[in-house]
Amino acid sequence: MAVQLPEVFSRGYAAFPAVREVTEEPDDWGTVGQTRTIQLADGGRLRQTLTSVDRPHSYAYVLDDIHGRLRPFVRSVDGVWSITPKGTGAQVVWAWTMHPKASPARLTMNVIGGMWKGYADRALVELETILMRG
Repeated sequence: MAVQLPEVFSRGYAAFPAVREVTEEPDDWGTVGQTRTIQLADGGRLRQTLTSVDRPHSYAYVLDDIHGRLRPFVRSVDGVWSITPKGTGAQVVWAWTMHPKASPARLTMNVIGGMWKGYADRALVELETILMRG
């Protein structure tokens, strides 16, 4: 089941806007090195580049070329999704590392990290809802 980013990230949280659409995505999305542009509801955008793919267990990516509210603070984000069978379902883990821009942006990372956690929690609830429908 292919789940689209605007479905999972349909609602924003604090400084993190909803995902409006994904553009410049290859038809065969899923190969290391491929990129796509994520358009945000507030007019911002960022580039996602796949850095590792191990279907169906995990994939990793980098978010960079950030435009929007977070541009002054965040240089890039490394993310990893891992899926592990658990009972009759699966456990999904989403980990990330934010790379701040130079000081004084570093001072804001705890605040931004807290907002990101809320955004991620909301997205994981949406993902569970979508998968349970499927």
